[in-house]
Amino acid sequence: MKIIIIGGVAGGATAATRLRRLSEKDEIIIYERDNHIAYANCGLPYYLGGTIKKRSALEVQSPKGLKSRFNIDVKIRHEVTEIDVRKKVVKVKDLETGKVFEDNFDKLIVSCGAVPRKPNIKGLAEAENLFTLRNLTDTFEIDDYINANHPKNVVVVGGGFIGIEMAENLRERGLNVTLVEMLPQLMSTLDFEMAQFVHEEMNNHGVEIILNQGVEAFEDKGKIVSLSDGRKLLSDLTIFAIGVAPESTLAKNANLKIGPRGHVQVDSNLNVLSEDGKPITDIFAAGDMIEVINPIDNSVYAVPLAWGANRQGRLIADRINGYEISAPKIMGVSALKVFNLNVATVGMNEKTLKAKNIEYVAVHAHRGNHAGYYPGSTMISLKLLYDKKSGKIYGAQAVGQDGTEKRIDVIATAMKGGLNAFELADIEICYAPPFSSAKDPTNILGYIAENISKERYIPFYAQDVKKLVEEKVFLVDVRTSSEVQKGSIESAKHIDVDTIRDNLDKFPKDKNEKIYIFCQVGLRGYIAAMILKNNGYKNVYNLSGGYYTYKTYTRELCVTVCKEPTRILGGDNQMPCDIKKG
Repeated sequence: MKIIIIGGVAGGATAATRLRRLSEKDEIIIYERDNHIAYANCGLPYYLGGTIKKRSALEVQSPKGLKSRFNIDVKIRHEVTEIDVRKKVVKVKDLETGKVFEDNFDKLIVSCGAVPRKPNIKGLAEAENLFTLRNLTDTFEIDDYINANHPKNVVVVGGGFIGIEMAENLRERGLNVTLVEMLPQLMSTLDFEMAQFVHEEMNNHGVEIILNQGVEAFEDKGKIVSLSDGRKLLSDLTIFAIGVAPESTLAKNANLKIGPRGHVQVDSNLNVLSEDGKPITDIFAAGDMIEVINPIDNSVYAVPLAWGANRQGRLIADRINGYEISAPKIMGVSALKVFNLNVATVGMNEKTLKAKNIEYVAVHAHRGNHAGYYPGSTMISLKLLYDKKSGKIYGAQAVGQDGTEKRIDVIATAMKGGLNAFELADIEICYAPPFSSAKDPTNILGYIAENISKERYIPFYAQDVKKLVEEKVFLVDVRTSSEVQKGSIESAKHIDVDTIRDNLDKFPKDKNEKIYIFCQVGLRGYIAAMILKNNGYKNVYNLSGGYYTYKTYTRELCVTVCKEPTRILGGDNQMPCDIKKG
């Protein structure tokens, strides 16, 4: 049969090579409007930062290589402009010659991906120093511009994955970088107290962050970036990274079924659907352009990440060759490097759970990535979200250094296998002092969840503290005197955990009164809570993640204490304030 694939990279190229491995008889043609067919999208910022040295290292496979190894015909600089579903024909334009022709197919795979969002902002069309990053061509254009123009001040618009990676890598290249984000935090997949680690790390490496601000206009051909509050930033180079939109124009024009946010809808076989919702069995779609199912609540959404596109491309090839498939539900497991930090997430965060009206419990843990007595141990901060009764895991977040993403991988696998939060305590994880502790941080999350489920104590959270202080609750800091001297919560009484038994008379006489306890990371608070519970106190609360989480949540960074942004028009290009640390 004749199989046409629209678009290469993760979805299209994966489908093509799998098709050939399964059959030598089929004619396989890829039409790709770009100059490159299979490249490492996720590596593009690291080439610009100098970590990846050679341009050739980014190209995974060439048209010549696909032809010689897999006998696949690749037509780069060829854009499919129309799909005739009934006639099973595509219309193609050769972008080099302008020639337009038709090509018929028996099976069609649509893998057009997504395109960077570029809103209608005054002066955007006239900006000569503005770029987006989506493919190799974009990457090389940015690199060539930097080499030719030697920019000093860079503005990155957007605090998601690409925006943060670009800010980091351009800073590593020696440029002054200001990152502008409309939301109150960077990296919206994290909850705020976890995103604060990212804010601090970027500030500590000289990246200025401006939150709660959008771009209103570009002036002087892009050299001045005007923000929504009236501030103006100097910019020799601006990177727009405010997210992506599905490239679904072809699908819309072919009257395929499109979701509310513009994504192509598919069935469990990855077949596209007609407008009336019926599957079109000879046409498939994959990658960033399609909707997928969230296994946590079976809702429909989009996950523009590489794993899904690769998996979908392979499954489509299997289906075309007669194998039974079922499109995978996708949790959105992801990781991000931020200078010396690693950030990893899976599933839903608190904001999403609240928006969906899903009740949940959140727990925090701060533990070493390996045994503390083995040199080089660093802390991983973890957050787990789950259902209090069933223990169903809704999501997890982790920030740290070595081993951070491993813990999220374990939790993601547990979620895939249907394990609950309490069963994390039972997961056997490989242990040796250089790699972990006998009780891995993942196990610790399970222990905490189990303690809360059995009501050994009640958690309270960093965002609750301000109100509790105003209410003048009985709040106790159970850390050591030396720790307290370095900072504590306003109005907290100090009773060291090791002296509680000798100081029970300092606690309320009414054992039904609420008692709020905190230590540094939560462990000693738990011990203190159990001492009090075993002495008859009924309502003992422990601060989730301890004072460390509270200080992270309330930490003031350059995003809030600077009167002027670093590279404001007329500024001196110096950091205008010291970073405040907890």
